[in-house]
Parts: sequence; C-alpha cells; structure tokens
Amino acid sequence: MRDGTPPEPIVEMRGIEKAFGAVQALRNVDLVLYPGEILGLVGDNSAGKSTLMKILTGAYQRDTGEIFVAGQPVHFKSPHESRDAGIEMIYQDFALCGNMDVGQNIFLGRWPLRGLFVDRRKMYAQADTVLKRLKVDVNSVYQKVESLSGGRQQSVAIARAISFEPRVVILDEPTANLSVMATERLLETMLELKKQGVAQIIISHRLVDIFAVGDRVMVLKRGENVGDRYIRSTDEHEVLEIIVSGTRERALTADEALTREN
Repeated sequence: MRDGTPPEPIVEMRGIEKAFGAVQALRNVDLVLYPGEILGLVGDNSAGKSTLMKILTGAYQRDTGEIFVAGQPVHFKSPHESRDAGIEMIYQDFALCGNMDVGQNIFLGRWPLRGLFVDRRKMYAQADTVLKRLKVDVNSVYQKVESLSGGRQQSVAIARAISFEPRVVILDEPTANLSVMATERLLETMLELKKQGVAQIIISHRLVDIFAVGDRVMVLKRGENVGDRYIRSTDEHEVLEIIVSGTRERALTADEALTREN
C-alpha cells in the first residue's frame, strides 16, 4: 500500500460503539480491511473482538458509528443482510449438521432442485467444485460430517461460506481445537483465498498463526482499538506488549509505524 494510490477498502468501520446495559463493550473503534488482505484481530477475552465482528455481520446492532462496504454505507439488521453484501462469518462450532454429508452441509438450506426433488447430482458436483477451489481434500462429498476430523469439518464450514461467493470471510478462533497438521492445512486454505482476492479477518489468540499468513494485526483492549501494525513492521513480542499494556503511545497505527520505520 506504500506505492501509488491505495485500493478502496472493502470494509471500513468508523467510530463504532456498543454497550450492554452499563457495560461499554466497544468505544470509538475504527477498522479498515482491504481486498485480499488478511487482518488478525487480537486481544484478551473481554476485548470486544467478537462483538465488533457481530456488529459487522448484523448479529448485533451498533449504538453509534458508521460501516461502509466497498465504499457504500450499510446498516445490516441481520447476518442474512451481510451475507447478501458478501460477508461471511465462520464460528468456532462450525454450525454443521453431523448427520448429513459434506455436500448437503455445503448447500444446507438451499439444495438445488430439479422439479419437486433435490438435484443431488448437481449439488454434489457443485460441492466438489467448491472444495477443489479451496484445494481442500476430503475423502468424499458423500461422507457424513460427523465422521470427519475437526480440521476436515472446518474445511467444510469454509467451503460452505465460500459457496456464497463472499468478498470477506471472518474466522473466529479457527485453530483453537485443531492439530498441528490441520492448522497448517487451514493456513494454506487462507492463503489460497487471499490469492483469489477474498479479504479475511482472523480472530485468534495464536499470534504464530496470524504472523504466518497475516498482512496486518489490530489489537483491541477493553473495547478500544489500541494498536494497528503491518506484520512486516512488527513482531510477536511487540504485539504481546500492546495486548498487555494497551498503551496508545506505543500502539501506533500501521501507517504511522511504517512512517517511523522509514
């Protein structure tokens, strides 16, 4: 983003605030996400990360602030509306039906029809196409999801999200319960999505994963944005310091940090 004019953000959140009764969950939070960018969203368990993302997806309503998608102001009243705008969120529980197979889960609630009946041939062919696009290997699109490992189930959840052709994918603690091998596969999938221009936000406590694939990292503490760094201009130690201290003097924005570096 240093050379020439920066691209228009795919998502921009300005001055977001949210309170639950007397508890102020978010205070004047700004967030910017560019096409094809991977942004790590970090902070402790009460930082407001999930609340901010639920506001972006319409699961929660903001008290004040503005949200823009591809430059257009939006006010999503439900996740269905954010999905229509190209934003998908994958939660930790994956929201899959274990007694159904891979293909059925990918197109759950919108199975293609042929007359009055489900067009199974079309559904499984499309499911296979989505999995190949992600370069994800599952034994069969006919396999029951409950028989898959946690990593494979997550791949199915991502495939379901990608089947909606999103511009933004949000992953909530995606590697929390995965093996080392499954984590590596997930990170490879994220890089594949990046190549395809899909912007991603990864909520995680595992800085090593964010530094492996991320472009930028943003730190929330007690509902405030206290730090924003380009991955190439920082390290895990500095980010941990910001998470712990939450000191704005040390928590420059990504562009400010880059300016000082140069």
